[in-house]
Amino acid sequence: MEIFWQLATGATLLGAEVAEAAEKGGFGLNTDILESNLINLSIVIAVVIYFGKGFLGKVLGERRSAIETAIKEAEQRKQSAASALAEQQQKLAQAQGEAAKIRSSAEDGAKAAREAILVKAEQDIQRMRETAAQEMGSDQERVINELRQRIAVLAMQRAEGELPSRLNDDVQQRLVNSSIAQLEVS
Repeated sequence: MEIFWQLATGATLLGAEVAEAAEKGGFGLNTDILESNLINLSIVIAVVIYFGKGFLGKVLGERRSAIETAIKEAEQRKQSAASALAEQQQKLAQAQGEAAKIRSSAEDGAKAAREAILVKAEQDIQRMRETAAQEMGSDQERVINELRQRIAVLAMQRAEGELPSRLNDDVQQRLVNSSIAQLEVS
C-alpha cells in the first residue's frame, strides 16, 4: 500500500513540475486540474492493477475458498441437524406409541380390577346374607328352644303348685292303679 501512496504522490509532483516547465516555455501539458487529476488517477489505477493484480487475486482467492469452506461446513451441519431432527422425531413417535400402549394397558388393568372388585363385593354380600340367614335361623331355634324350656318349667311349676290342691287320696290311688295297668298290658 505504501508503494501505491508514493506512486500517487509522485505522479502529482510530476504533474506539478511539468506544469511549471510548460509555463517557462518547455514542453507543454494541460494544467487543467480536472484533466491532470484524471491523468494521475489513471496512472494510479494502472499501477494498482499491474502490481496489485497478484495480491488482490490471492486475497480474493483465499477469501473465496474460506467462504466455500464455510458454506460446505454449514451445509454439513444442516444435513447432520436434519438427520438428528429426523431421528429425534422418530424417537418421539416411538415414545408416543409406547405411551399410548401403556395408557391402554393401564385402562384395561383398571377395568379388570374394577370388575374383580365388583365380583368380590357381590360374593362378600352374598356370603354375609347367607351368614345372617344362618345366624337368624340358629338364633330363632335357640329362642324357640329357650321358650319351650321356659314354658315347660312354668307348666311344671304351675302343675306342681296346683297338683296338691287337686290331688286327693282317691285321685292318687286311681292314677297309680291306671299306671300299673298300663304297665301290665305292655
